Amino acid sequence: MSRVHDALRKAEAASPTSTPAPQAALGTPPILTAEARRPAFLEEIEEVEFAPPPETHLIVVGGTGAAGGSPAEEFRSLRTRLNHLQTLQPIRTIIITSPGPAEGKSFTAANLAIAEAQLVDNPTLLCDFDFRRPVIHTYFNLSRSPGITDYLQERATLRDVIRKIAGMNLYVMAAGEPVINPLELLNLARCRQMIEELSRHFNWVILDTPPLLYASDANLLGTLCHGTLLVVRIGVTTIESVTRAVQTLCENNLLGVVANGAHHRELYSKYSSYYSYYYQHDNEAEETAAG
Repeated sequence: MSRVHDALRKAEAASPTSTPAPQAALGTPPILTAEARRPAFLEEIEEVEFAPPPETHLIVVGGTGAAGGSPAEEFRSLRTRLNHLQTLQPIRTIIITSPGPAEGKSFTAANLAIAEAQLVDNPTLLCDFDFRRPVIHTYFNLSRSPGITDYLQERATLRDVIRKIAGMNLYVMAAGEPVINPLELLNLARCRQMIEELSRHFNWVILDTPPLLYASDANLLGTLCHGTLLVVRIGVTTIESVTRAVQTLCENNLLGVVANGAHHRELYSKYSSYYSYYYQHDNEAEETAAG
């Protein structure tokens, strides 16, 4: 666990003069204006309605209840921390992964992308690089193909495989047709070039990848991106699996760990106690002053 904590401390302590993790794969992403990004590429992408199935538990813009309440606020907090890091380091492409399956990496990737896309002038691309068990297309009621694998095999253009979600700055790339060996496609120069190209059009490129301990895909993609977020599930993920997962990362670019599956009372009990304490003492102070 020490490497996880070291990575978190390093990210928090970063400054504009800090030396970022090795980024030879992509180099420093250029600072682009909205005028440079949108007219030539983004405005030509097909738009689709945002109609996620209820069981996906995605953030609903302007929604209420579970989808629009505290879980949405947690993703906005994560968004704030990442956007702050982006002002300190050249971070634009990140992978979302987990030690094992069923720990919430796709759920986290989708909701983080939605949270980012709610900001003005913040075009965000969500990519399903989990070619083995893709689910992102089901979250947004999209077809799996054409997608990333179709582009990598030169069966579709980049514009063909991207969809814009109406009402947000959110764009989605589905996984594409099934392939026998995903690693062969990920090792192509075309894959590296695609990620470089996408980083020139989008402020954030978020890649959902397979679990670290079950496939090498995330390790390889981590060398092509600027940072990694590791998703763990409370009560499911073990300390041993977290340690092993961090040790498999080829690049020292771990941005942080996202804890998934915490109960509402666990997240807000301390805040509630804090609020109750000060509310009580403020009232007592007012009564004393009035007396």
